[in-house]
Amino acid sequence: MRHTLVMLTMLMGLAGPATAQFTVSIGINVPSYPELRRVPGYPVYYAPGLRVNFFFYDGLYWVLEGDDWYASPWYNGPWRLTRPELVPLYVLRIPVRYYRSPPSYFQGWQPGAPPRWGDHWGPAWQQQRPGWERWDRRSAPAPLPSYQRQYPAARYPQPEQQQALQQQQYRYRPRDATVRELMPPPPAPHAPTVKPNPPPRSEALRQAPPPAPMRERPQAHERPPEREQQPQAHEPPARGKPPAAEKRKEHGDERGNERGNERGNERDQDRKK
Repeated sequence: MRHTLVMLTMLMGLAGPATAQFTVSIGINVPSYPELRRVPGYPVYYAPGLRVNFFFYDGLYWVLEGDDWYASPWYNGPWRLTRPELVPLYVLRIPVRYYRSPPSYFQGWQPGAPPRWGDHWGPAWQQQRPGWERWDRRSAPAPLPSYQRQYPAARYPQPEQQQALQQQQYRYRPRDATVRELMPPPPAPHAPTVKPNPPPRSEALRQAPPPAPMRERPQAHERPPEREQQPQAHEPPARGKPPAAEKRKEHGDERGNERGNERGNERDQDRKK
């Protein structure tokens, strides 16, 4: 494990910029939001109930494990390995007595004084952080992200959810320039849908299609064209006597009338005699 962390630190040194961070598992588990107390005279909090070197400063949690510092915006990680020259000065100034699990190289150091980081990390580090042990003790601490109390281990959000919750419920912005570099960037806002501007009225009239021709309605004195009459089917003659029988009946009636007329004339002549 120690060899792996050293290799990661070397790789980060080759990467160069402050944003070259690694998310790693550091083998600690904080099952619920810990009790945090302020270090007297420092804008830093520590966790007296944990057997871990656990601190909070300027919007981030900080853990010292062995020889390496880790940072996270959530109390149980995921953690980002941070190079020694990027650890905020106020975190480095925390007195030795507030480290709940001090590493072995702390032995012999004064409990009320900061650790001797210059002696431990060497002159190269001390040249990059001159005057780190002097500061203004009136600096105010950042507000605690107490909204995280409602997210114990059973409800602990995934990394992709953590950033959204942080943006919604923790409006604090770090004052320390080093912390701002370590904070994850806010999610990019969705680009609004831009509607194209309507063309000028004259151009819109030119681009508009010509109106469809209107159908002429018939005038009041004009009659609409008559529909063609469909040829009607020839209806068969009604049932009854055939045409020949009808003609014979008509001729018989005529003969009977003639005979009746002749008989009437004969009777009239006989009376006259």
